[in-house]
Parts: sequence; structure tokens; C-alpha cells
Amino acid sequence: MSNNKLVFVFAMALSALAVGCSKPAGEGGTSKIKGKIYIRDYNSTFTILQASYFAMEERVYIIYGDETFYGDDIRTSYDGSYEFGYLRPGTYRIFAYSKDSTLSTPGGLFPVIDTVEITEEYQTVELPTMFLLK
Repeated sequence: MSNNKLVFVFAMALSALAVGCSKPAGEGGTSKIKGKIYIRDYNSTFTILQASYFAMEERVYIIYGDETFYGDDIRTSYDGSYEFGYLRPGTYRIFAYSKDSTLSTPGGLFPVIDTVEITEEYQTVELPTMFLLK
């Protein structure tokens, strides 16, 4: 095989390898998703708002791509803020649990979910404030 053919075959193999190695949504990148959680604290029948505040130490979860189970969770800071870092381009679902004011779900909680897409490296996506009932 001539040197030109050998170089061509090697280049084709390398490009096929590069295309086949695209990584799915998840950790290992340079982007981040951040936001805040705000609590509306009602009485047990959800008729009287007792307090409202940014959530401190509230658990927030992230689901990578089309996974069915969460990949990581963090707790909010003193001001209700959270941040998931080191993410690759892809689709993510961010969620936290809220009480059900209709009193119709088993366990009384349901997830409040935001879906977001990171399209490039070094991107920061800021989600709107998520409101939860407590």
C-alpha cells in the first residue's frame, strides 16, 4: 500500500473515531445550569399563606439526557441558589419536590421540573426561579 493510501486510511479511521466518540449529556464538560428555589409555606389546607422565602438546604435534582433516574442532587445555598457545573452539551431536567395543594397525589408531593438544553461549551444557563409549596 502506498504512503498516500496509508495516510488516507489512517485519517478516515481517526475521523470515524472522533464522530463515534461524541459524549451524551452529563458531567465532564465546561457548562453549568443555575437557578433559585422559592418557597411558599401554607397551612395544612393551603388556605393561608404563612410565609414565603428563598429555600435554604432544599434538595434539587438533575437528570442527564434521556436517563430515567436522577444523576446527581445538591442542596440550595442560604439564598435559595443552586448550581450544577461541569456539564457537556445536551438536554437536562432539573427538579425539586413540592407539596400538592390539590391533596390528590399519594405521599402529598410532586416534582416541579424544568427542562433545559446546553448547546455549547462554556455556557451558563440560568433557569427561572422555581416555586415550591411547603
